[in-house]
Amino acid sequence: MIDHYDWAGGREAMLRFGPATGPVVVAALPLFEEANRTRAFVVTILRLLAARGIAGALPDLPGQGESLIPTHKTSILKMQDAFGFACDKFDREGRNCYAIGLRSGALLDALALAVGRWHLAPQDGPQLFRELTRIKQVELGGRPLGDSWYFDNALPEEAGDPPVEIAGTPISTDLLTDLQVKTPFDEPGIPRRVVRLDTDPNPADRKVDAAPLWRRAEPGNDPALTALLADDIATWVRTCES
Repeated sequence: MIDHYDWAGGREAMLRFGPATGPVVVAALPLFEEANRTRAFVVTILRLLAARGIAGALPDLPGQGESLIPTHKTSILKMQDAFGFACDKFDREGRNCYAIGLRSGALLDALALAVGRWHLAPQDGPQLFRELTRIKQVELGGRPLGDSWYFDNALPEEAGDPPVEIAGTPISTDLLTDLQVKTPFDEPGIPRRVVRLDTDPNPADRKVDAAPLWRRAEPGNDPALTALLADDIATWVRTCES
């Protein structure tokens, strides 16, 4: 069903799935262009979790989805703050909240009072910044870019933080600066499970044989992978709850 949540910056939409009681999995999509390639994938996982008796939610964050806040007016802190408020909605109902993040979505649950975190192929801020730098470098004909390239290529603005356009998306220079120091939440005493593709050499609690949907030119889905991941999340949540 379509719901909403309120945060300091206004009201945002939120899709909800599954039972009205018990633990809730709240999902964060990757930043910028990857979300269009993975939204249907994450929605499918949440629907499969609902069929397994685990509730789920997918909030629009500032600058994502149907949010009225433009992409270049958002920031990592605003998205983290909003995600925290989305989780608070369930905490006020007395329900345990578990955050799941895909790729750079793993950067957005840092302020949430989640009792656990599940991350698929988590990407830290410096990794995403390097990818965005490479994209902009190609757009500029391959010429080398200095450390302050995003300030040098910012769009003209009358006031405030001027954005830089990368792959057709305007992104604030403040957000790009913040990315360079952001890492996924990983604190002692709070459960965190990391799942990666088997082609990823980084450490993980589990590795799966699958193709990276976020590398495709168009949005897609993978029914076998969504079922496998839904089973993994459901088992992990029930283990945490026991």
